[in-house]
Amino acid sequence: MEQRVLGRTGRPVSVIGLGTWQLGADWGVVLEDEALAVLNAAADAGVTFFDTADVYGDGRSEQLIGRFLKERRGGGYGGELTVATKLGRRLPQLPENYTLANFREWTDRSRRNLGVERLDLVQLHCPPSAVYSDDEVFDALDTLVAEDSIAAYGVSVETCEEALTAIARPGVASVQIILNPFRLKPLDRVLPAADRAGVGIIARVPLASGLLSGKYTRETVFGADDHRTYNRDGSAFDQGETFSGIDFETGLEAADEFARLAPPGATSAQTALRWIVQQPGVSTVIPGARTPAQARANAETMALAPLPEQTLRAVRDLYDRRLRAQVHPRW
Repeated sequence: MEQRVLGRTGRPVSVIGLGTWQLGADWGVVLEDEALAVLNAAADAGVTFFDTADVYGDGRSEQLIGRFLKERRGGGYGGELTVATKLGRRLPQLPENYTLANFREWTDRSRRNLGVERLDLVQLHCPPSAVYSDDEVFDALDTLVAEDSIAAYGVSVETCEEALTAIARPGVASVQIILNPFRLKPLDRVLPAADRAGVGIIARVPLASGLLSGKYTRETVFGADDHRTYNRDGSAFDQGETFSGIDFETGLEAADEFARLAPPGATSAQTALRWIVQQPGVSTVIPGARTPAQARANAETMALAPLPEQTLRAVRDLYDRRLRAQVHPRW
C-alpha cells in the first residue's frame, strides 16, 4: 500500500484509508463482530488510516476501533496505525458551543472510547461557517496540542470556501472534504491551496454514498435507519453528505455512464477510488466498508494502473453534462 504524508501531521498514512461512519450508525445495522472483521481485513490489506467521529453511533464507532487497536496491538502487530476522530456535534451546531471546555470534555471522551492517551488527529466536525474565522476556536485547539491530549488537528468541511478559510490557519494539519467523480469543485482551488500550504487532504464520500459502486437501481430500497432514506432532502444534516447532494435518479444515470469507464478487471468503485488518488494533493481517501470483502476490494484499488488521460477527460465531461448544475454552485 502506498503511503503519503498527511499534511502538517507529518505522519505517513495509507493512500486508501477506511471511513467508519457505517460501523457506528446511519447505514443500517452492523454487528460488533462484523465491524471488527472489517477493521482487521482493512489493516491486513495495508490500510493504516482510520477515520471516525465521536457521534457515530454515539461513540460506538470509536469504541469498536478502540477494541480493534487493543486486540491488534496485543497480538503483536507492529505497524503504525493512525486514527482520526472528530468533535463538535455533541451539542447544537452553534458557534458559542465551540469552546475549550467543551473540546476538553469531548476529547477526553474520545480518548476513553479509543483507549489512548493522545488522539492522533482531531477534526472539527463540519461546524457552522463562522467557526472557521474564530481565533478563539483555534487557540483552544492549540491548547489541546500543548496539553498533549491531541497530536494534531484539522477540519472536516462542507464547502470549498470553508476549506480555503481553514487552510489559511497555520495550525490546521488537514482538511477533510467531499471529493469524488461526482464532486469536482475542490479541484479548482482547494487542492492547489492545500498543496501550497502543506495541508493534507482527506477525501470523504468517495463513492457518493454508494452510487459509484454501480450496484443500485431504481428498485433499491434502503432501511429506515439509513441516511440514504431519511436525508435525501438534507432534513437531518447537510444534503451533500447523502449521494453527494445529487438526486437519486440523476445519480443512477450518471453512475451507469461512469461504470463504462472502468478498465478491464476493475469495478466501478475501484475506478472511482483510483481517480481520487490520482488527483494532485490528495493524501488519503476514506471509503467505508460493511464487509471484509469490501474492505479488501477497496485496498486492491492500488493494484490498478493509473487511469489514462482519456478517462480523466471523460470524467470531467460526465460531470459537466450531468452533475455540475446540481452541485457546483452549492458546495
